[in-house]
Amino acid sequence: MARFNTRTAKAQPASPVTTTGRVLRTHEGGRGRERDPRSELFLLAVSHLVSQQTFYESGTARDQRFVRLVRELAVADPSWTAGLLGWLRGEGNIRTAAVVGAAEYVKARLDAGATDGPANRQVVASVLRRPDEPGELLAYWTATYGRAVPKPVKRGIADAVRRLYTGKALLKYDTASKGYRFGDILNLVHAAPDPDKPWQGELFQYALDRRHHPETALPPASDRVLTAHRALMALPVAERRAVVTSADGAERLAEAGMTWEALAGWLQGPMDKAAWEAVIPSMGAMALVRNLRNFDEAGVSDEVAARVAARISDPAEVARSRQFPFRYLAAYQHAPSLRWAYPLEQALRHSLASVPALPGRTLVLVDRSGSMFYSRLSDRSELTRADAAAVFGAALALRAEHADLVEFGTSSNAVPFRKGESVLKVLGRFGDLGGTDTVAAVRRHYRRHDRVLIVTDEQYAPSGYGDPTEQVPAHIPVYTWNLAGYRAGHGPSGTGNRHVFAGLTDAAFRMVPLLEAGRDAAWPWQRDVAA
Repeated sequence: MARFNTRTAKAQPASPVTTTGRVLRTHEGGRGRERDPRSELFLLAVSHLVSQQTFYESGTARDQRFVRLVRELAVADPSWTAGLLGWLRGEGNIRTAAVVGAAEYVKARLDAGATDGPANRQVVASVLRRPDEPGELLAYWTATYGRAVPKPVKRGIADAVRRLYTGKALLKYDTASKGYRFGDILNLVHAAPDPDKPWQGELFQYALDRRHHPETALPPASDRVLTAHRALMALPVAERRAVVTSADGAERLAEAGMTWEALAGWLQGPMDKAAWEAVIPSMGAMALVRNLRNFDEAGVSDEVAARVAARISDPAEVARSRQFPFRYLAAYQHAPSLRWAYPLEQALRHSLASVPALPGRTLVLVDRSGSMFYSRLSDRSELTRADAAAVFGAALALRAEHADLVEFGTSSNAVPFRKGESVLKVLGRFGDLGGTDTVAAVRRHYRRHDRVLIVTDEQYAPSGYGDPTEQVPAHIPVYTWNLAGYRAGHGPSGTGNRHVFAGLTDAAFRMVPLLEAGRDAAWPWQRDVAA
């Protein structure tokens, strides 16, 4: 009789986040699993906001762990580490960790005398995607390692400067609040103008002049944005309100690269209805989302509001903005008018485009313990990891063929929802449930489901029944979505129907159908290669 070559036989797929088999303890004392260094760094990187305190780890401790792992892997596995850093700033859309990681990557390799793998210069340039980021990396390097900046760092920054510096970028980011102005950076890295951008030489000279001789600096006549901006700045204050109320006011502000942040200072007065309506056409999608409350308070007209609503809910705009889904939840919570509710719901759904419609029966467990509420997702937001977990869990349940949605902490409860219901409406049914008894939640709610997904920080309390993944039969997949990046996992991962993924976007969900189809899942930046 055949034991292995049967009709039901299929390959057991592997996933990249892998445990070593060594037993650790979670911060709550549960039996945890150690991850290999690459897995630990990945989970930490996609959830790490530099210097941010978490419930179980200080900001300093997390920063030190992040730096130690980057430096170790920069020497041991430079190609993988360079791939992580470039992806982190690109598709991952995480700025500060990528910038810090690139600096530490270069420092570790210079200290070790390593010459294999991707060039240090290339790694530096790959994480600089916004015009203020060359200054961020330079400031980090000099604050950490002194004013002697090595050539690979200078050359990588210079490559980014040529790619990123424009007249509009100078107006937005070259401000007096910065320690390193555009002119300082040009002096330090000696960036030559891009030969394909004949206007850039004059721009660089203007950046130097306005840094060192602002009283006599004149923008190049070839740069229409800078010359239009200078003309607006030259207007007497008493005449500036007339610009925003004129028929061509919105066009003049856009031509001059006037941002909404700068407009109030230019007007030297409040941002009233006319001011907002003049600058709204030139605002980016996420700037619009962040200012919905301000639009309401200023009394922006319904006609203008309708145009705002159309932009923020446009699928292409949502994809282009690359914002985290929970940004739309934050806007929904802070915008007082109901006219924004449906556009934000649409935008949230578009931002969750990677959530699969899973077949069969799915158990979705969302961690609502105290540790998930402790730290904010960013310095600008009041939202927590508990909020992010609820967003992802609710979206997954609403898309699945048949799903049971459960919140858990010290206790656990089913979260009711109906097919086709608003994600934002479902989120209002989640609560704060104290401790982290993940094992009890799985044992109580698992009823022969086809798969289990747990959205959590993995720091469960001990029980007499083993780890949370052991409560589910071995042939049933258990997917853990880690939102905190602590060292110890709550169960094995990488093989045997036990897998972990992470991040603050829905992109990780792409792994689930892949693994259930019997295909191995690669690191996100290696997907095209694997395919």
